[in-house]
Amino acid sequence: MDSAAHTHPAEPAKQPDAKPISKKEVVVTEAAAQEIAKQRAKRGTPNARIRVGVRGGGCTGFTYVFEWADEPRPTDSIFSAKTPDGQEVGIVVDPKSLVYLGGMSLDFVRGMMGHGFKFNNPNAKGSCGCGESVQF
Repeated sequence: MDSAAHTHPAEPAKQPDAKPISKKEVVVTEAAAQEIAKQRAKRGTPNARIRVGVRGGGCTGFTYVFEWADEPRPTDSIFSAKTPDGQEVGIVVDPKSLVYLGGMSLDFVRGMMGHGFKFNNPNAKGSCGCGESVQF
């Protein structure tokens, strides 16, 4: 028997349908969509989206931008997601920021240390200890 062909039972199964995120898109997870919908309802602006971007500054070179956008700009890319109950929410990203954010997923996490939005960005080369700044 050829041992090279034998797989160890503890190895995770490869998922052929799990595709990497395109460098031209940003994915919003279901948890993030749910939180955006909750905050949008509190704000009372049913058509608002979250603007996600980057700006120069911070201790490692860039900071993430995360603010409400009542109207998208003509050059913005719009990415949508649905909450478990079917509400559609969206984020907008300007073209310059998409260069740094393309391929990223926006998540919302809860844990013992608190809760908040998490940028799972494969383009980031590093971040600072405070989590407010990112390096590309």
